Amino acid sequence: MPRLGALRASALAVALLLAASRGHAESKFTDPEDGAFDLSNLLLTHRGVLPVPTLITEPAVGYGLGLGLLYFSLPKKSAEAPDDSKAPPNITGLGGFATGTHSWGAGLMHFHTWDDDHIRYLGVIGKVGLHPNYYGIQNQPRAYQLDGIALVQQVLFRLGNSHWYVGPRYTFFDASTRFSATVPAGIHQFEKDQRVAKGGVVVDYDTRDNMFYPSSGTYAELEADLARGGLGSSTNFQEQTARGYQWIPLSKSWVLGLRADTGFSQGNIPFFAQPYVSLRGVSDAKFQDNNQLTAEAEIRWNVTPRWSVLGFGGVGKAYGHLHSFSDAPTAFGFGTGFRYLIARKLGVTMGLDVAHGPGQNAFYVQVGSAWR
Repeated sequence: MPRLGALRASALAVALLLAASRGHAESKFTDPEDGAFDLSNLLLTHRGVLPVPTLITEPAVGYGLGLGLLYFSLPKKSAEAPDDSKAPPNITGLGGFATGTHSWGAGLMHFHTWDDDHIRYLGVIGKVGLHPNYYGIQNQPRAYQLDGIALVQQVLFRLGNSHWYVGPRYTFFDASTRFSATVPAGIHQFEKDQRVAKGGVVVDYDTRDNMFYPSSGTYAELEADLARGGLGSSTNFQEQTARGYQWIPLSKSWVLGLRADTGFSQGNIPFFAQPYVSLRGVSDAKFQDNNQLTAEAEIRWNVTPRWSVLGFGGVGKAYGHLHSFSDAPTAFGFGTGFRYLIARKLGVTMGLDVAHGPGQNAFYVQVGSAWR
């Protein structure tokens, strides 16, 4: 299912939040530690909601607008001393978008922790109506329509007091696809209506100092999934994914980030569910096949405790069915961006990334790191 890059300047979000909060004390919007504009008090103690207006420029679905609403709360043991809390906050998000290609989507998500971050739950439900492209063997865009309802349910359990988490994940997508013309070569056994239902095991390793915008630590995730009729799937296939991010503080002001991302599939996997290269500046699902490999690096300069600028670049390949690894085209994307620490007690930043990829430019509003 396509992932969407969402974009807009953070100043617009701030303006809407201020307009919606007239009459409240100025202290709700400032941090007593440095006197800077900050939403920590509003979000944590006044039950505020962070609006994230977005201008969508994801090439896969075209230009459009979206709005997300994020509600934060701290776990019970952390609520009394948020400055000292190491557990991530609970997050509820509601959002939607629409673009000029008549693509649209709406969804609800919730992330929650219990028992001093020994249990982590993630739930997502959404509905989409997308008009993306399938590129196939000739690497030529062929428009198609993708409609469906998606559901994700995941529960992870920490192993003792370690940094390891293990648990199940279930993913369901009831999809309907339709090409505007003939079905492209390279798609075998095309079915208009298909259900992707897969269950698997997830293993996480997490030593990040902050889940939104880390300055040090490692996050890695391994997942092995089976799609079977007994789980609700129309076809049988297997999928294995692995991704790892590391943030290395080079000095007080400089942070180096490294990313590796892989995906492998076997069996009768629907074309729209195949692994694909995801990079800033690259249209989602443009480089898509049975397998994918991606690598990216990012360098960050913390200009002040609140402001940071960064540069990034990455490459990737999708291969296995349409192309061998040596013949597969190489995807690339590079660019620059900035972040502002908008909620210090939560470690939440907002900012903008501008990227260049194969024959196109794109920009993305980011809440925290682009790596998730």
